[in-house]
Amino acid sequence: MKIDAIVLRELHLPLVRPFETSFGVTTNRRVVLAEVRSEGLTGWGECTAGEHPFFSAESTESAWQVIVSELGPMLAAATPEHGGDCPKIFKLVRGNRMAKATLENAIWDLEAQREGVSLSRLIGGVRDVIPCGVSLGIQPTISDLMAIIERELAAGYQRIKLKCKPGWDVDVFERVRNRWPEIMLSCDANSAYKLKDADHLVGFDAFDLLMIEQPMWYDDFYYHSMLQKRLETPICLDESIRNRRDALAAIEMESCKIINIKLGRVGGFSEAIAVHNAAQERGIPVWCGGMLEAGIGRSHNIALSTLENFTLPGDVSASARYWREDIVEPEITVSSAGEIAIPDFPGRGYEVRTDLVNRLTVRKEEIRALELVG
Repeated sequence: MKIDAIVLRELHLPLVRPFETSFGVTTNRRVVLAEVRSEGLTGWGECTAGEHPFFSAESTESAWQVIVSELGPMLAAATPEHGGDCPKIFKLVRGNRMAKATLENAIWDLEAQREGVSLSRLIGGVRDVIPCGVSLGIQPTISDLMAIIERELAAGYQRIKLKCKPGWDVDVFERVRNRWPEIMLSCDANSAYKLKDADHLVGFDAFDLLMIEQPMWYDDFYYHSMLQKRLETPICLDESIRNRRDALAAIEMESCKIINIKLGRVGGFSEAIAVHNAAQERGIPVWCGGMLEAGIGRSHNIALSTLENFTLPGDVSASARYWREDIVEPEITVSSAGEIAIPDFPGRGYEVRTDLVNRLTVRKEEIRALELVG
């Protein structure tokens, strides 16, 4: 496909309510969107990098810069026929996976539109609905958290994930389990603990958790392997899994029993599918994590979650949990059974509200082809 134009935009979107993790509190999102135009069609990608390089080495600003100066011109000079061509196009640039995913996912969207199929079908999805869970940030009080859990369970969500950190863990789990002994419950530490906390973490086994997500270092397999040997509760790795090779290493070292796949973290659909396949072949279930995406990124997550080995409820929840007004229509909703129905329209299945996108845009740049040497 011939790339006619790549337009990069930054939008500012306030969250409905603050979201707190062990990294800190997020109240507003700087959302970077890529609009890739080709032969009368338009594909969209959304960058999941945060405002600060806390979850990963990337940030909104670094992703913008590398797309404008390197990745965008490389893609504009290429003629990709398939989303899977993008890793080769971007191979000169090391890392910067969230920036790469922004553009690659737009190409997959374009390809699905060109082929007249839904994005979920194009990537090999097999589900007509996906099960949904919610990720709940750290709250001012346990009572506040309990009220939010009650509301989300009433809305139908099938799994509750609690962000945790030292000082906000055991007491919280105990209160929640005493109130709801049967719900599917997990926790996510975002690397808040160290090996010296191993005895404390072993105590999490008492709460019948589905998983403990990324309890220790973001780049570690070895110490997670040591910890998993002491735990009955499955460890789920998130930040540590950057690609298929990482997934294979973690599985071989028995560092985890579950893997969270995030499109931005692994660099886009090509690598996400490769991680999914590697895990499936080795009997390791996967699920789709969230990064406070707006509607474009959320629609990509929905498509990814239709792959066969996404057997656990992901963090792909309703637009209204995060945004007063989302940038896609229809807004993404979750049924009373805690499921999202998969759109069967060409591409992502959700129209971009270009009027709202234009109104929210705070900066914009059109990217032209770069002449590569060597």
